[in-house]
Amino acid sequence: MHTFQTARNLGAGRRPVCMRCQRPQAHCLCPLIPDLDSRTRVVVLQHPDEARHALNTARLAVLGLRNASLHAGTEFDPGLWRIPGYEPCLLFPGETAQALTPGATPPDAAPRVLVVPDGTWRHARQLLARHASLAELPRVTLPPGLTSRYRVRHAGEPGALSTIEAIAAALQALESPRSYDALLKPFEALVAGQISAMGRARYERDHVRRAGPRALRGRQDPD
Repeated sequence: MHTFQTARNLGAGRRPVCMRCQRPQAHCLCPLIPDLDSRTRVVVLQHPDEARHALNTARLAVLGLRNASLHAGTEFDPGLWRIPGYEPCLLFPGETAQALTPGATPPDAAPRVLVVPDGTWRHARQLLARHASLAELPRVTLPPGLTSRYRVRHAGEPGALSTIEAIAAALQALESPRSYDALLKPFEALVAGQISAMGRARYERDHVRRAGPRALRGRQDPD
């Protein structure tokens, strides 16, 4: 089941947009979006500002997963993550957060509801302050040492991943040895297309040099 806000309204002269992936129709990513099943239920809570961002990746993640939903707003019903038969957890750092480790989930463990905030760190903290039942959930974090491939947006903190990368990494750990690499195919095309559109010189100036060594470590040439 997929839950989305209605597509944004386009003014006169704007390029037609795919109603599914929300990309310009000439650059539609739908052929690259997989149809993956998962035991884990993924619930994305998206800040309205992030919903309007042209390079948002949460929608692509939810479109590629059968057992996922996306909810945009600032107020959310706890019933989204309180699902009978599931154990809810919040993908967000904290003093008591447990790092997800591939193969560590017992075979007889209850399936998880993985709640994923989508927005800036400030947006996520505001979300937790507003929803006590969300802030009280057990927290999990991603395995250490992951590097983002999101070369066209700058994270506010070192080691941060895009939402789709975080979801793929979390599912890889929770449902090992199953692979969720296919979830990243439209994301990689989105990044490569953005770099191609801006041109190599501008990309080098605005992103590689600005990000410094972190960008160079994760840098790849577009396909």
